[in-house]
Amino acid sequence: MKALFIGGTGTISSAVSELAVKKGIDLYLLNRGNRSELIPKGAKSIIGDIRDIERAREILKDYKFDVVVDWVAFNVEHVKASIELFRDKTSQYIFISSASVYQKPPSHYLITESTPLVNPYWQYARDKIECENILMEEYANNNFPVTIVRPSYTYGKTMIPFIFNSRIRRWTIVDRMKKGKKIIVPGDGTSLWTLTHNTDFAKGFIGLMGNVQAIGHAFHITSDEVLTWDQIANIIGSAVGVKPEIIHIPSEFIGAFSPESIGGLLGDKSVSVVFDNSKIKRFVPGYQATVSFVEGIKESIEWYEADAGRREVDEEFNLLADKIINAYEKALQLAKE
Repeated sequence: MKALFIGGTGTISSAVSELAVKKGIDLYLLNRGNRSELIPKGAKSIIGDIRDIERAREILKDYKFDVVVDWVAFNVEHVKASIELFRDKTSQYIFISSASVYQKPPSHYLITESTPLVNPYWQYARDKIECENILMEEYANNNFPVTIVRPSYTYGKTMIPFIFNSRIRRWTIVDRMKKGKKIIVPGDGTSLWTLTHNTDFAKGFIGLMGNVQAIGHAFHITSDEVLTWDQIANIIGSAVGVKPEIIHIPSEFIGAFSPESIGGLLGDKSVSVVFDNSKIKRFVPGYQATVSFVEGIKESIEWYEADAGRREVDEEFNLLADKIINAYEKALQLAKE
């Protein structure tokens, strides 16, 4: 199988790239070459920017692929360009969507691929929905060979996943725990969530590549382990030998201080969801996520602790978190007076 990954060096895609090479897939990665150290041995690099569509067309003019995976398409403009570029160059185009596209708030806790796609809280999710609609219309009208994959919160050894943390320096939440600082869990801490290790995601994803039965279908690929955000916080704390001091704060209150956070909270992580993975298991027999969060986060902590340069702290985030906590505690005190 000959495959092209557009991107291929992110948290999710790097694990898929590594497994693809191990499985003997003839893998090409088209990207700007900024993270060449993450390209697995055996994969071939094509330097280019998919956003420069005419240049990409020139670079790829002599190539054809069995599978093209677009890891970096985020809006309609992106997918329309990809449709025209790859219409006659591949037998399967896999679009990476997001599990945030599912109905918020959900009318039913169990999420299947047929759950309505509507998210009034997060533009990112609405853009992904629009992309899906364009691609499925192209499949219906012109037989464009699309498969849609909707990852949920997927992490690997280089990430510490949490509901409210720095987006650029993930060690920050652990540093707060170790220093005895309060950490914010939006809501009351009982919202259910699923964290999926990237190596587990990769197993399901590889099974969709070149799978002709997957054309025209959408899939999510997640773990079956369901945890509350309080449990997640305590598991992270346990991995570094501390008991985190959790403070529960409503998402709307957090959003008043951090408007950019509200979409990812009300439109995603603060909403309880349980994913039904029966479809991916039906199309990829034998798929089963096997890395528990206890195991996965230990690996992440070990990776960060192996190099002090990885344990950078986002002081700007710390200032924001402390500001929110102080304001909330003052509001509680006033309410009691």
